[in-house]
Amino acid sequence: MSFQNNIFFQKVRDYSVSKEIFELHHNPEYDLLITFPKPSLEKLPSYYESEDYISHTDGKRSLFERVYHIIKNIALKNKVRLINAQSGKGRLLDIGAGTGDFLVAAKNDGWDATGIEPSEKAKSIALGKGVDFADNLSDLQSHSFDIITMWHVLEHVPNLEEYMLQLKRLLKPTGTIIIAVPNFKSFDANYYGRFWAAYDVPRHIWHFSKTAIQKLFEEREMKLVDVLPMKFDSFYVSLLSEKYKTGRMNFIKAFFVGLKSNRNGERTKEYSSHIYMIKNS
Repeated sequence: MSFQNNIFFQKVRDYSVSKEIFELHHNPEYDLLITFPKPSLEKLPSYYESEDYISHTDGKRSLFERVYHIIKNIALKNKVRLINAQSGKGRLLDIGAGTGDFLVAAKNDGWDATGIEPSEKAKSIALGKGVDFADNLSDLQSHSFDIITMWHVLEHVPNLEEYMLQLKRLLKPTGTIIIAVPNFKSFDANYYGRFWAAYDVPRHIWHFSKTAIQKLFEEREMKLVDVLPMKFDSFYVSLLSEKYKTGRMNFIKAFFVGLKSNRNGERTKEYSSHIYMIKNS
C-alpha cells in the first residue's frame, strides 16, 4: 500500500499529551488524511502516557470523565445489540480492547470473547475483570472469528496494510468486521477545524472518509455492506474540541454543535463518527 501525491491539508496540535504540532496531508485517491510525520514505533507509546488518555482508564475524577462513562455504558449496550444482529453467539475478537468493558458485556451475553490490547496499563485493568487476551494477532488461528471489532482503533495502527490483511485472515468466510472511526468530513470537524478533538494527532495516524474505507477494503477483496452513525460522538468530540479551542469545557455550546452536526448528518450522511460493517466479498 503506497499513498502518493499527498497534499498539505492543515496543521494540528497534540493538545492532550506532547503539545507538538503535526501536519495532516490529504490523499485524493482514497480521500484519506495522514498524520505527518508519523511517530516511530519506539516513540509512539510515549504519546499515550497521560492520565487524561481516557480510554486507558476507568477514572471518574471530573465531570467530563463521569459523563464519558455514562455515555460509554449506553454505547456498550448498543454495541452488544449490534453484534447480536450480525451473528448467533460465537467467537468475538475485540482489537484495542482498552479496559475491557465491551468484552465483559459481550461475554456476559454469551459470546466467546477475546481481546487484543497493547497498553499494559489498560490491559491490567481488563484482566481484573476476567477478560481473556491474546498477545498478538499472529498468534490467532486463521478464519476463527465470527465478529471482529475495532472501536476507534484502526486510526491508531502504524502498519495499516498489515492490520487489514490480518483482519481478513482471522475472519470466518461468513463473518463480519465492525470498525468505528471518526469522520473528518463531518460538520463538527469542519466547524472546529484544527481544534477538532478527533484528529488526536499523532495517536490518530489515519483519518478516514467513507470512500477511504470502501476502497481500502475492496482492494483486499472485502466489501463495505453498511454504514451506521455514532451520534453520541458528536457531543463528546465537540465538548473536548471546545476545551482545545477556548481553554474550558462549554457544555451548552458543545451540545448545540453536536446537535447541529447530527442534524447535518441526517441530510449529508456525514456524521462525527461512523460504524462500518465489512464482509468478505
